[in-house]
Amino acid sequence: MSALKAGDSFPEGVTFTYIAPSGDTDLTVCGLPIQYDASKEFANKKVVLVAVPGAFTPTCQQQHVPSYLAKLEEFKSKGVDQIMFIASNDAWVMAAWGKANGVKDESILFMSDADCKFSKTIGWTQGDRTKRYAIVIDHGKVTYAELDEVPGSIANTGAEGVLAKL
Repeated sequence: MSALKAGDSFPEGVTFTYIAPSGDTDLTVCGLPIQYDASKEFANKKVVLVAVPGAFTPTCQQQHVPSYLAKLEEFKSKGVDQIMFIASNDAWVMAAWGKANGVKDESILFMSDADCKFSKTIGWTQGDRTKRYAIVIDHGKVTYAELDEVPGSIANTGAEGVLAKL
Protein backbone atom coordinates (compact mmCIF):
# COMPACT_ATOMS: atom_id res chain seq x y z
CA MET A 1 0.00 0.00 0.00
CA SER A 2 1.12 3.56 -0.58
CA ALA A 3 0.49 6.76 1.32
CA LEU A 4 -3.14 7.53 2.06
CA LYS A 5 -4.78 10.53 0.43
CA ALA A 6 -8.14 12.26 0.56
CA GLY A 7 -10.79 10.09 -1.08
CA ASP A 8 -9.18 6.77 -0.13
CA SER A 9 -10.97 4.24 2.02
CA PHE A 10 -9.26 3.60 5.33
CA PRO A 11 -7.61 0.18 4.97
CA GLU A 12 -8.97 -3.04 6.45
CA GLY A 13 -7.16 -4.95 9.17
CA VAL A 14 -5.63 -1.99 11.00
CA THR A 15 -5.29 -2.52 14.74
CA PHE A 16 -3.55 -0.66 17.53
CA THR A 17 -3.07 -1.52 21.20
CA TYR A 18 -3.92 0.70 24.12
CA ILE A 19 -4.79 0.79 27.77
CA ALA A 20 -8.26 2.17 28.33
CA PRO A 21 -8.25 5.30 30.49
CA SER A 22 -9.28 4.56 34.08
CA GLY A 23 -9.88 8.11 35.26
CA ASP A 24 -6.67 7.96 37.28
CA THR A 25 -3.59 9.98 36.33
CA ASP A 26 -1.29 8.12 38.74
CA LEU A 27 1.53 6.93 36.49
CA THR A 28 2.11 3.89 38.70
CA VAL A 29 -1.42 2.54 38.12
CA CYS A 30 -1.22 0.27 35.08
CA GLY A 31 -3.85 -1.60 33.15
CA LEU A 32 -3.47 -4.28 30.54
CA PRO A 33 -3.23 -3.52 26.82
CA ILE A 34 -6.19 -4.36 24.61
CA GLN A 35 -6.64 -4.44 20.85
CA TYR A 36 -8.41 -1.60 19.09
CA ASP A 37 -9.82 -2.50 15.69
CA ALA A 38 -9.28 0.84 13.99
CA SER A 39 -10.73 -0.26 10.66
CA LYS A 40 -13.99 -1.30 12.32
CA GLU A 41 -14.19 1.67 14.70
CA PHE A 42 -13.34 4.25 12.03
CA ALA A 43 -16.14 2.98 9.78
CA ASN A 44 -18.73 4.59 12.07
CA LYS A 45 -16.95 7.70 13.37
CA LYS A 46 -15.20 10.87 12.39
CA VAL A 47 -11.66 10.47 13.71
CA VAL A 48 -8.47 12.51 13.76
CA LEU A 49 -5.49 10.14 13.83
CA VAL A 50 -2.20 11.82 14.71
CA ALA A 51 1.10 9.97 14.50
CA VAL A 52 4.19 11.24 16.27
CA PRO A 53 7.80 10.01 16.34
CA GLY A 54 7.60 9.29 20.06
CA ALA A 55 5.81 9.90 23.33
CA PHE A 56 7.46 12.50 25.56
CA THR A 57 9.70 13.79 22.74
CA PRO A 58 10.14 17.58 22.61
CA THR A 59 7.90 18.63 19.72
CA CYS A 60 5.29 15.98 20.51
CA GLN A 61 5.09 16.87 24.20
CA GLN A 62 5.55 20.62 24.05
CA GLN A 63 3.50 21.43 20.96
CA HIS A 64 1.51 18.57 19.49
CA VAL A 65 -0.49 17.22 22.43
CA PRO A 66 -1.10 20.67 23.97
CA SER A 67 -2.49 21.95 20.66
CA TYR A 68 -5.15 19.22 20.69
CA LEU A 69 -5.95 19.57 24.38
CA ALA A 70 -6.55 23.29 23.85
CA LYS A 71 -8.85 22.73 20.86
CA LEU A 72 -10.91 19.72 21.98
CA GLU A 73 -14.19 21.63 21.95
CA GLU A 74 -13.53 23.00 18.47
CA PHE A 75 -13.00 19.47 17.17
CA LYS A 76 -16.25 18.35 18.80
CA SER A 77 -18.09 21.29 17.24
CA LYS A 78 -16.83 20.13 13.81
CA GLY A 79 -18.27 16.67 14.38
CA VAL A 80 -15.09 14.85 15.40
CA ASP A 81 -15.94 11.83 17.53
CA GLN A 82 -12.41 10.80 18.45
CA ILE A 83 -8.86 12.13 18.51
CA MET A 84 -6.14 9.52 18.68
CA PHE A 85 -2.38 9.76 19.01
CA ILE A 86 -0.23 6.86 17.86
CA ALA A 87 3.50 6.21 18.10
CA SER A 88 5.79 3.20 18.00
CA ASN A 89 6.03 3.22 21.81
CA ASP A 90 4.32 0.36 23.62
CA ALA A 91 0.82 0.69 25.09
CA TRP A 92 2.13 1.30 28.64
CA VAL A 93 4.27 4.24 27.55
CA MET A 94 1.40 5.67 25.52
CA ALA A 95 -0.97 5.32 28.50
CA ALA A 96 1.55 7.06 30.76
CA TRP A 97 1.89 9.84 28.19
CA GLY A 98 -1.84 10.44 28.24
CA LYS A 99 -1.85 10.48 32.04
CA ALA A 100 1.14 12.85 32.16
CA ASN A 101 -0.93 15.25 30.05
CA GLY A 102 -3.91 15.03 32.41
CA VAL A 103 -6.11 12.97 30.09
CA LYS A 104 -8.41 10.88 32.31
CA ASP A 105 -11.01 9.84 29.76
CA GLU A 106 -11.35 8.92 26.11
CA SER A 107 -11.33 12.53 24.86
CA ILE A 108 -7.93 11.72 23.36
CA LEU A 109 -6.75 8.13 23.08
CA PHE A 110 -3.05 7.29 23.18
CA MET A 111 -2.27 4.09 21.27
CA SER A 112 0.64 1.99 20.17
CA ASP A 113 1.42 1.38 16.51
CA ALA A 114 3.73 -1.44 17.59
CA ASP A 115 6.70 -1.88 15.26
CA CYS A 116 5.10 0.89 13.15
CA LYS A 117 2.96 -1.82 11.59
CA PHE A 118 0.31 0.54 10.21
CA SER A 119 2.69 3.40 9.46
CA LYS A 120 4.92 1.07 7.41
CA THR A 121 1.96 0.03 5.26
CA ILE A 122 1.45 3.63 4.18
CA GLY A 123 5.18 4.37 3.92
CA TRP A 124 5.21 7.01 6.64
CA THR A 125 8.06 5.91 8.88
CA GLN A 126 11.54 7.19 9.67
CA GLY A 127 13.70 4.31 10.75
CA ASP A 128 11.94 2.51 13.60
CA ARG A 129 9.57 5.41 14.35
CA THR A 130 6.46 6.84 12.76
CA LYS A 131 6.74 10.07 10.85
CA ARG A 132 4.71 13.03 12.07
CA TYR A 133 1.39 12.84 10.23
CA ALA A 134 -2.33 13.44 10.61
CA ILE A 135 -5.17 11.60 8.92
CA VAL A 136 -8.84 12.53 9.19
CA ILE A 137 -11.18 9.60 8.61
CA ASP A 138 -14.89 10.31 8.21
CA HIS A 139 -16.94 7.12 8.42
CA GLY A 140 -14.26 5.02 6.75
CA LYS A 141 -13.16 7.58 4.15
CA VAL A 142 -9.94 9.57 4.36
CA THR A 143 -10.72 13.27 4.01
CA TYR A 144 -7.26 14.62 4.94
CA ALA A 145 -3.80 13.05 5.12
CA GLU A 146 -0.66 15.11 5.51
CA LEU A 147 2.89 14.84 6.81
CA ASP A 148 5.05 17.39 8.56
CA GLU A 149 8.50 16.88 7.07
CA VAL A 150 10.23 19.90 8.64
CA PRO A 151 11.74 18.97 12.02
CA GLY A 152 9.84 20.65 14.86
CA SER A 153 6.92 21.71 12.64
CA ILE A 154 3.31 20.81 13.36
CA ALA A 155 1.88 23.08 10.64
CA ASN A 156 0.00 20.26 8.88
CA THR A 157 -0.54 17.90 11.81
CA GLY A 158 -1.15 20.12 14.81
CA ALA A 159 -4.67 21.00 15.92
CA GLU A 160 -4.84 24.33 14.08
CA GLY A 161 -3.66 22.87 10.77
CA VAL A 162 -6.12 19.96 10.97
CA LEU A 163 -9.03 22.14 12.11
CA ALA A 164 -8.50 24.36 9.07
CA LYS A 165 -9.15 21.32 6.85
CA LEU A 166 -12.34 20.11 8.58
